[in-house]
Amino acid sequence: MSLRTAQRASLVDQVIDQLKEQIITGSWQMNGKIPTETVLAEQLGVGRNTVREAVRALTHAGLLECRQGDGTYVRATSELSGAMLRRLRQAEQLEIFEVRRALEVEAARLAATRRTDEDIARIEAALAERDRAWEQDDPTRFVETDLAFHMAVAYATHNRVLIDLYEDFSAALRVSITAAGTSLNKTYIPHDAIARAIAAGDASAAERAGHACMEHILIALTED
Repeated sequence: MSLRTAQRASLVDQVIDQLKEQIITGSWQMNGKIPTETVLAEQLGVGRNTVREAVRALTHAGLLECRQGDGTYVRATSELSGAMLRRLRQAEQLEIFEVRRALEVEAARLAATRRTDEDIARIEAALAERDRAWEQDDPTRFVETDLAFHMAVAYATHNRVLIDLYEDFSAALRVSITAAGTSLNKTYIPHDAIARAIAAGDASAAERAGHACMEHILIALTED
């Protein structure tokens, strides 16, 4: 997606909107480095001070992160995920886990009653990718594929609020999981039972499987 020359009225707000659009649409990828201040100013047809102010506002909102001497990076895809990221940085691992458990167990239960054939295929594909990442001993990719599996389950609920909430929570959760990776990487926690219960349309089994999965994660987090 290309940037457009900004109009005169409320230049900073217009630039903020355009930069946010790059983030939300994925034109600027999560954890990716955005163009320099000079390049953005040229593309937008505004002064560097205007770009600097817009970037500062998005940094304050938690969407961007300025790294001294390195550049500016995408840290979140919305103000909500940015706020969550800031909050999770101050939270204990157990607190984060309890919120994650509430979201994921309920998502599994709802998904079992609402999933479509397309949802089942997406969940099974995400599960296969998760297993492959574990077999290849790739911790970074495993975090991504684990989140992708749970995101596929969330999509299967067809609850737009839950989906949006989990998408924003996932952006912040990614940092938390990575930080806890030394504990979690020691233990493989199968998710097959969740996928099977959802495919079978068994809400009770999906809820039990989701809860059992989260209990295994709790043990992994607290055993050190």
